[in-house]
Amino acid sequence: MDVILARFTVPALIVAISAVVGFLIDRVVVTRIRKTSAKRGWVGGEVTARSLEGIVVVLAVLAGAGGALAWLELSPRADRIGNLVLLVAAIAAVTVVAARLASGLTRAYTSREDTVVPQSTIFVNIVRLAVVAIGVLIALNAMGISITPLLTALGVGGLAVALALQDTLSNLFSGLQLIGSRQIEVGQYIQLDSGEEGYVEDLTWRYTAIRQLTNNLVIVPNSTLAAARIINYHQPVHEMSVRVELGVAYGSDLDLVERVTIETATEVMGRIQEPIADFEPFVRFHTFGDSAIEFSVILRVREYVDQYVLKHEFIKALKARYDAEGIEIPFPQRTVSFLGPGPETPDSDGPAHTMPSLAEED
Repeated sequence: MDVILARFTVPALIVAISAVVGFLIDRVVVTRIRKTSAKRGWVGGEVTARSLEGIVVVLAVLAGAGGALAWLELSPRADRIGNLVLLVAAIAAVTVVAARLASGLTRAYTSREDTVVPQSTIFVNIVRLAVVAIGVLIALNAMGISITPLLTALGVGGLAVALALQDTLSNLFSGLQLIGSRQIEVGQYIQLDSGEEGYVEDLTWRYTAIRQLTNNLVIVPNSTLAAARIINYHQPVHEMSVRVELGVAYGSDLDLVERVTIETATEVMGRIQEPIADFEPFVRFHTFGDSAIEFSVILRVREYVDQYVLKHEFIKALKARYDAEGIEIPFPQRTVSFLGPGPETPDSDGPAHTMPSLAEED
């Protein structure tokens, strides 16, 4: 019994010491690199450190287990099986690190403003899946399993899978088409022909998530989105014009109305947002309406959702300014005039009654 305990004591100590060393490296070195990189803006260093978190301990334990196997001097068969298990485990751990690193760098690259590839979960998942597939093939090769027949079988079975997953593949390639054409990107404000509108929250391999202004998510399949008519309020630029429809009484001085309206619009635009270069609000009279001379006021905002605040403040300020200047904003009204007696209508119980004739005049 003492001989058995003495034989396994040293290997156990090797594994334990390796685990402690790995834990210290993970908690001290890797954590310090992550915090320093985050503080100084080193994206690559931060992503690398996050990729190694937790895996350093696993690799250290595997290294200690390899040393313990060498110390035990097992039979050739047992030694070969043990080393193979450790090798496959090490390949799996390295694959996890590589997948984390690749997906993290892809996400960091696609989130940049000057990137060629827009930000999307699709590319992150594709990169992660590709790295995992390579890791699985390497592990199979290390186990002595020929991957050529496996690839052939996957090629033959891929046709059946493609037929069974037509909708899924349609959404996948539609998402890639949307990203490749740069029709929509994460963070842009869009409106579909079906009426839904909001910010693009994410574009995955199957669907696109649109966050409405009410903070609700609208989930749209990529194939549906690719076939829909879309208004993108962030293309070609974020700035957009805002039109406010108004009307003044027929007796108003239109030159005064135009001057007062433009002054008020300029003041409100400068108050609620930074001035927009090379733009001044303007007025366009366009209709002799039933009760008013109607016109449009053209304003401009830097972002789609800014129009609500702009309209709110502009209408309040313009109403106060019109009241001060004596400019009337009429409301619909109708004048009824009696022109005289109308045709006589018989009454079964009495003499005929004369009904007045009415004429309506707007």
